[in-house]
Amino acid sequence: MSAVEKLANSTPLLSVNNIEVVYDEVIQVLRGVSLDVPEGEIVTLLGPNGAGKSTTLKAISGLLKSEYGEVTKGDIHFMGERLDKKFAEDIVRSGIFQVMEGRRIVEDMTSIDNLRLGAYTRNDREINSDIEMVFDLFPRLKERTGLAGYLSGGEQQMLAIGRALMARPKMILLDEPSMGLSPLLVKEVFSIIERISKEQGITMLLVEQNANYALRAADYGYIMESGKIVMDGSSESLLNNEDVKEFYLGGGNEERKSFKNLKSYKRRKRWL
Repeated sequence: MSAVEKLANSTPLLSVNNIEVVYDEVIQVLRGVSLDVPEGEIVTLLGPNGAGKSTTLKAISGLLKSEYGEVTKGDIHFMGERLDKKFAEDIVRSGIFQVMEGRRIVEDMTSIDNLRLGAYTRNDREINSDIEMVFDLFPRLKERTGLAGYLSGGEQQMLAIGRALMARPKMILLDEPSMGLSPLLVKEVFSIIERISKEQGITMLLVEQNANYALRAADYGYIMESGKIVMDGSSESLLNNEDVKEFYLGGGNEERKSFKNLKSYKRRKRWL
């Protein structure tokens, strides 16, 4: 069954319904965002800087409060349970873990201690076996026994994903996993993301600037501009869409000699 059919025929694992987000009681960032994520799928959220992608993830994971933001309209449901009134710790316990933009590892702790930190909501005796599972996915981390701050950018990203896995989540929110990585490491990280999805069945919502890699890894995609979803569809349909090619994949049938006079509202009007 395709991602489109799953969205149409089943209750999604995560459902974001017409949410609005306001910061400092004044600045509105999201303007009626709705999206669904089916269980076991990778869904990607694309768009330019400032579109509201990271804010959408923070609304789901309960991290808005730390930045004086709040969901002022709409609702978010995960496994049929409402999330947008919960604290971030309770959302982690519900089964959602966010890998933040910029990794956010604890640099003055070892890699193993960072991994153990990801399991802080758990109360079982299988943490050591799960650390070995992470090392199986990321063999380089097993070799890096010192402080996490001395890891390379790619290794820190692997550690951040491994830390998320230590929570045994049902769903991972990934915010810009390729940021600051070399092309070779980007390819490796996306390969691991796909492997985690296929082998462990973990659902993922992925925010990513590298639209090409994101759409090739994902089953379904949404495109956001100025706090709104302006387009969505299967990854295949978005990869073949001329507007998406032109504005996000660096292609398209029509030659454009200059972007000087291009306005974002023209794209939204064209798509809507």
